[in-house]
Amino acid sequence: MTPGGTRRTLLFALVLVALGGLLLHARIHPFLLADKDHPAQMLFRGSFVAATLLPLLDVFVVTALFASRRTAPLAHLLNGMIVVYGTVLMGHYSIATLAPRAPTPADWLLKSTLADISLAWGDFMIGKALYESWLREA
Repeated sequence: MTPGGTRRTLLFALVLVALGGLLLHARIHPFLLADKDHPAQMLFRGSFVAATLLPLLDVFVVTALFASRRTAPLAHLLNGMIVVYGTVLMGHYSIATLAPRAPTPADWLLKSTLADISLAWGDFMIGKALYESWLREA
């Protein structure tokens, strides 16, 4: 496969993983939620805005930046920052949710955000490979 073909495949994989993260966050952490007492009204939950904003940035901004050799370093930096912030925020969410109930090791593995954090780091690794594909042409 040509370097351009590999790059297109990596870019498509990056979009799919980022889109999956966005859809998961939109389902799990909606920042607009219908009020139970007044279904016609929406409640704003500001603490969940970052859970939607970071994956949105990943899908659109990071992908657009990775499409060009000139902006690939910025894309790699932004992708890394999103993954680090996401890891910290998701780790905090797991600790805050599980810690008060004396969780077992199985709880930490299966009921925490470890799977989500793993997906975020997979997204980073795809971005790293994409960035390195641009470096090989330099």
